[in-house]
Amino acid sequence: MKDETMGQEDATQDAEACAEALESLDRISLDEIAFDDSGVDVQDELEAEAQSDDQDADDVEPAEDEAGHEGTESEAGNQPESDTGEETVLLDSLPAEDSLTRELPGLGSAPAVDETIAMGDIPLPSVPSAHEAEVRHRKMSPKRRNLMVAGVVAVALVAGGAGYAAWNGYQQEQAAAVAANAHTMMSVQIGVHAAGLDCSAGSKIPVQVSGQDSDGSSVSETLYVDEHGRGIKLLPGDYTLSIAASPIASDGTVYTVPTTKAQVTIKSDGQDLSSQAAFKLKVPSADTVTDDQIDAAAKYAEEGGASSAATAKVLQQAATARRDAAVNAVSAQKAQAARDADARHKATDLYQLDIPVEWYGKVETWQNGSTLCIYLAGDSDTPIVTLVAVREGESFTPDEGDTVLGAANLGNGYTVYASGPVYPYVVPQTINGRTQNPVSTYPMDTAIELVELTTGNRYTYSQIKNVLVGKDGKADAATKLETDYLAQILLPSIKAQD
Repeated sequence: MKDETMGQEDATQDAEACAEALESLDRISLDEIAFDDSGVDVQDELEAEAQSDDQDADDVEPAEDEAGHEGTESEAGNQPESDTGEETVLLDSLPAEDSLTRELPGLGSAPAVDETIAMGDIPLPSVPSAHEAEVRHRKMSPKRRNLMVAGVVAVALVAGGAGYAAWNGYQQEQAAAVAANAHTMMSVQIGVHAAGLDCSAGSKIPVQVSGQDSDGSSVSETLYVDEHGRGIKLLPGDYTLSIAASPIASDGTVYTVPTTKAQVTIKSDGQDLSSQAAFKLKVPSADTVTDDQIDAAAKYAEEGGASSAATAKVLQQAATARRDAAVNAVSAQKAQAARDADARHKATDLYQLDIPVEWYGKVETWQNGSTLCIYLAGDSDTPIVTLVAVREGESFTPDEGDTVLGAANLGNGYTVYASGPVYPYVVPQTINGRTQNPVSTYPMDTAIELVELTTGNRYTYSQIKNVLVGKDGKADAATKLETDYLAQILLPSIKAQD
């Protein structure tokens, strides 16, 4: 019991010392703290149970008897006490009638206990009544209550301060990380497409960058990306991207520069901006590339797009050579086309026309006055179509075995009639050995060529033989096929002679 009492006194002293220290450190004035007695009832009850020196042996005595409690307690100082302030009662001090072997009413005597049970060292449990708790609460000094509450407040302040310090530290770390990122160059990727471009052999694509970084500084510079859109490094910020000029491929290809611009925001390293900034560089006809385009591409290649100024010069020469070769080729083609057109152009004393391009090189012509015959090259006996000018009011009768395939009015009092064999009908009959008005017999390669010329390759020989002509010998479908084709490619070119 003495040890417990001493421990309680030590705890009280520690609490007082803690309160005094908190007063000096945190400047907490206990006199300024107002407490509600009802707010600490539970803690008061626990403290009251631990304070045996403030208890009376019998808390149920009237309040006026409590004043002399300390004197009585000192006189009975050698009496053992329980944790609750109640007197410990030994069984051997009980009157005989209260012994363990007394006779219970109606049950007779219980068996005698052989050994004496000493319970003086075991305190009996005691639960304070409501009156006792109230008395203990009132007897506790205001200073003690204030000290206890101050301790609770101090613990809360320490815990809260530690939590605030941890949160504040986390916030500072995050702010430091953001600040560090704001001053770190970020690598980003954009979307580019340039067919045939290999920047390891040619030059890179110059990208014009303008905008403002996270520091508020204005940015205007040219950066270079490869064919995959990689190579841009910038501080976080908002930028506008555009293609400054064409790169030059190793074969001298120069691209058409897109005029589009892209608005992007750079936030993190490795950011993929290909969905926001995508540029397609098309390959124009080489003969249309200008000296200005080549010079601009070479300038950016020398400034950073190529591995060296010497490499940029070589690429410029390749671009110029490629353009010049294309220009020469186009010029040659135009010259040949002019010659071909002249060769295809035919004229009589009354009209002129152009041989269809599909027929050029495969046919030849002869003419007599206003009559012009177009026949299979190398075989004048195989005419494809014969053109005859007839004065208005006069009739026209084709040669035997020929059919009128169309007519063109010249507007000067003459009409040109086109006539000839219906080869899509005649040829299959001849090959099959049929003799209904055959013009002549043809080897298979000639038969196929005649069918192609008179139909514009829209049907094969087999289709004409098996479908258009068939076995009934009618020529209507085959004739219509040839007349429709001639009406599209030959008759529109027939004009009156100037």
